[in-house]
Amino acid sequence: MSIRLEARQDTSVRFGNARALVCRECRAEQPLGPFYACPDCFGPLEVGYDFPPLTRARIEAGPKNIWRYVDLLPVRPDIAEIPNTQPGFTRLIRADNLARELGIKTLWVKDDSGNPTHSFKDRVVAVALAAARELGLDVLACPSTGNLANAVAAAAARAGIKSVVLIPHDLERPKVVTTAVYGGTLVAVKGNYDDVNRLASEIAGEEPGWAFVNVNVRPYYSEGSKTLGYEVAEQLGWRLPGQVVIPVASGSQLTKVDKGFKELTGLGLVEQSPYRIFGAQAAGCEPVAAAFREGRDVVRPVRPDTIAKSLAIGNPADGPYVLDVARRTGGAVESVTDEEVRAGILLLARTEGIFAETAGGVTVATLRKLVATGQLDPDVETVVFNTGDGLKTLDAVADRVGPAATIEPTYAAFARAAERR
Repeated sequence: MSIRLEARQDTSVRFGNARALVCRECRAEQPLGPFYACPDCFGPLEVGYDFPPLTRARIEAGPKNIWRYVDLLPVRPDIAEIPNTQPGFTRLIRADNLARELGIKTLWVKDDSGNPTHSFKDRVVAVALAAARELGLDVLACPSTGNLANAVAAAAARAGIKSVVLIPHDLERPKVVTTAVYGGTLVAVKGNYDDVNRLASEIAGEEPGWAFVNVNVRPYYSEGSKTLGYEVAEQLGWRLPGQVVIPVASGSQLTKVDKGFKELTGLGLVEQSPYRIFGAQAAGCEPVAAAFREGRDVVRPVRPDTIAKSLAIGNPADGPYVLDVARRTGGAVESVTDEEVRAGILLLARTEGIFAETAGGVTVATLRKLVATGQLDPDVETVVFNTGDGLKTLDAVADRVGPAATIEPTYAAFARAAERR
């Protein structure tokens, strides 16, 4: 599909240390621009770099957001000074209570619910917005299962440009409200995410000047996920964890965390050490987990049916690359039921005071399953990723929690209620 977009040609400075767009299949290089598919083999494109020498001190002197890693991203050097939501550098929490419950020696939670719209999507959208600006595109758009919708609408509002967001018609109500509140154009589409994504691809080919963050500027957008890997390594004292558990929707986040780890090692910013990457999916949408379990290289599309709507992508673009990463690092891709997802949300909240959305419930439940089945080594330092705030998916656990009792406003009534507990 051709993309009719007016793009600036001189990108040597505006895209920082980015050199070209590189095909992930045939490795052919294309010039930097609003392109996402290789013209030679139709493989997906990603950003290639010529990194300069880089020190830990230079990074540590940067702002407390993703722009501290500006030298490692496809953005102009002064990006931090341009209005944006400035996401990133979220908490890495030592989860000793959860670790004891699961029988893990050392466990951390990378809690990305602290971003401006309360999910990791603020990272990828910030990089996509920077690319859109440099390419002269003036509408920020996306298909979304919710978190991306929030992030795009907020980023466009902050930047003073238009946004157009397409969502499935049955999305969780909190995610609909927290997108619409920013005042952009929100369109509900009858169908699931894959239907919405196909429509977005059609629109991207017809609307000049539009930056669909996960379509025509996807190579830049996806680079934002690398910052999760950078932050984990820096927050651990410039070293890599032995194991990580990451939720899988399109699969881009998992593959980019791996890319981030490799870049840090290649630049000498962290010592080279083995690590294993595990992917987590909901059983109602497990195309990658099923392929891993069955030893297949092909990821067969499925029709999603799960409460974890932010992971409900039945035809994940990066699915085959997730398989490659999991197998290369000695990890795995597992899935858990919706009941296990609910239990994972409640377990993380009860043990660590972190209220995760359903995607976080998937990773915690998968972590528990990986330990129980012996696939994850409980003696190796592990990081589990929570990518969103539980306030976005209240319905998942609303019928499982509530007041212990409803009483009259007297001490006697309170005492009777306390005795029953």
